[in-house]
Amino acid sequence: MRWPGRGTRTRSVLPGVSGTARIGRRGSSGADAAYLRRLGPGDVAVIDQVDLDRATAAALLEAGVVGVVNAAPSISGRYPNLGPEILVEAGVTLVDDCGAGVFTDLVDGAIVRLHDGAVHIGDREVLRGFGQDRASVADLLEEARGGMAAQLEAFSANTSEFLGRERALLVDGVGVPAISTSMRDKQVVVVAGGPGTAEEVRALTGFIREYKPVLIGVGDGADALRDAGLTPTVVLGTVAELDPAVARKARDVVVPADPDGFIAGLARMQDLGVDPVAFPSSANPEDLALLLAHAHGAALVVAVGFDASLGGFLDRGRSGSIPSTFLTRLRLGPTLVDAPAVLALHRSRVSILTLVMLVVAVLAAAVVAALALGAGPSLVLLLQTGGRAVLDWGTAVVRSVVG
Repeated sequence: MRWPGRGTRTRSVLPGVSGTARIGRRGSSGADAAYLRRLGPGDVAVIDQVDLDRATAAALLEAGVVGVVNAAPSISGRYPNLGPEILVEAGVTLVDDCGAGVFTDLVDGAIVRLHDGAVHIGDREVLRGFGQDRASVADLLEEARGGMAAQLEAFSANTSEFLGRERALLVDGVGVPAISTSMRDKQVVVVAGGPGTAEEVRALTGFIREYKPVLIGVGDGADALRDAGLTPTVVLGTVAELDPAVARKARDVVVPADPDGFIAGLARMQDLGVDPVAFPSSANPEDLALLLAHAHGAALVVAVGFDASLGGFLDRGRSGSIPSTFLTRLRLGPTLVDAPAVLALHRSRVSILTLVMLVVAVLAAAVVAALALGAGPSLVLLLQTGGRAVLDWGTAVVRSVVG
């Protein structure tokens, strides 16, 4: 005899969010492209990044992660960085400031559960940090706004250091590589990967069709151009960032290099059928693309995927990128415009089809008006006379051609 319920088990659902842990590099300044490509839907990203920036947060969302475990504080208070707010607004669980134990107590590929500021494996708590939510992030960002003054003071010192290191490039264009693509007196569109890049590229398709500018794809920006049905003429980025399939279709491939010209991963890229040229500099790839276009004589450079606001300017993820961006924009001056300005000012020219439809509509309105005024017979006579004249003219042309 089988008693009701005997032999069955009741499994309680543990609270929190569960996913597969994907361990990033310890001490990295941000999640690099190779790590981001490893992430997939349902994963938990384990990173070590102080002041999580907007670009990294957007990439984590695009990968489909359900949780983020950060060994460092995602908001240090230096300035109001935008990454944590993006994550919590999207419903991603953020366990913050867990310490270096994330790299010793967690194993890549393990199933972890995030709940109430702690990291669990099964029902065992292995790490504890601080669980961020909308309210806590808002409070920390409000406090961090007071740190912007100190950040700007540090920026001035970093700018002097960067200018001393890259003076020859910024002032005289020394080190800019020669490429086969001609940009002299042409319009150039530089597309960098970032939040909103895909939407900006789609909005600019009318401008691109009309003016046919040189397209430069930077890192993931080259993928955004490809997804929009466009092929970049020049691609620029690190070996880890570039998609070989996109790079092989470009006329020129440019890769940032060390001051001595060394390119990390060059042999692997050459094995994939891509032979890039080196651009020795410590500037950001995005800024190198702008300097490349300017040095080769571009009449106008349109920046797509660049955040020119003060918050976006500070929220670049790497401290060295701030003076690079600032000095690059000064170097290009009025040659550089951002995509939102182009979108606000550009108006597509009227197509021939639109003009034909307009003429037909006017003629139709004229016919209706003539009929309404009782001028129908006169209109019919006019059309017959005009039709015979056109027919006679066409016959004469055909006879003259045939001979």
